[in-house]
Amino acid sequence: MENSTEATEFILLGLTDDPNLQVPLLLIFLFIYLITLIGNGGMIVITYSDSHLHTPMYFFLSNLSFADLGYSSAVAPKMVAALQSGNKVISFNGCAAQFFFFVGFATAECYLLASMAYDRHAGVCRPLHYTTTMTAGVCARLTIGSYVFGFLNSSIHAADTFRLSFCGSNEIHHFFCDIPPLLALSCSDTRISKLVVFFVVSFNVFFSLLVILISYLFIIAIQRMRSVEGRKKAFSTCASHLTAVSIFYGTIIFMYLHPSSGQSMDTDKIASVFYTVVILMLNPLIYSLRNKEVKSAVWKILSKFYPQSLRLSRK
Repeated sequence: MENSTEATEFILLGLTDDPNLQVPLLLIFLFIYLITLIGNGGMIVITYSDSHLHTPMYFFLSNLSFADLGYSSAVAPKMVAALQSGNKVISFNGCAAQFFFFVGFATAECYLLASMAYDRHAGVCRPLHYTTTMTAGVCARLTIGSYVFGFLNSSIHAADTFRLSFCGSNEIHHFFCDIPPLLALSCSDTRISKLVVFFVVSFNVFFSLLVILISYLFIIAIQRMRSVEGRKKAFSTCASHLTAVSIFYGTIIFMYLHPSSGQSMDTDKIASVFYTVVILMLNPLIYSLRNKEVKSAVWKILSKFYPQSLRLSRK
């Protein structure tokens, strides 16, 4: 491509050029993506099919699963297809669309995790007022607000990133269209774009983290005045959410709020695999493995389809 020509397509170089690793990586990521679809899709179906799970906590959890499905599907299918066919080309508009949906759903997840922390605070600290605090209207507004902020954020980043000139190499050193490799590829002055990324990501991450931290500080303060049994029950309720928050925010901060010269693009790829693929598979497991209500709902659904087999297995 000549220096005077604007890019009309990009080449996603992927995780590795080693031909011996293409098939193993294809099988691994295809398996992870299928588990992600089954796990998160199953969580949505279970939540809406069992009336016992029609509570604020599971409403937010089903929306978290929807966000996970959204930004997993923005990245994983193209990555799997490139590994299978060897065709690593993505159009300019395709790259912009992938970028837009990935950033939108990922940002929405930040605010959904904050909403879940507020819900846990209301449930643990003000149990007698819980039903009047977390009404259907409040839950709907918090969820809609999460998606509005998410896609407003992705609109800002997409408009700022894809207004840049890409007149040199069109090879993206990544497996999807993300901000750092795109800025590294641009032949425009990216100083303002980098500042936009830093300040907007900082606001989204630290505002939602502040809500989470304040919610849990109140929960901890309340639990110090309660019995040991009460503390255990509260901790078991919040443990899965804290696990998901720690993993998600840790990788986001590592990826987008480090100094630009602090690490290599290969390190960024490894971190990206973790939060774009692995975490999305783990979230349904984190929230369901120790959850008796979810297990009971799964058993009810399975008993409708395989009543005789399940009755025999329980004997």
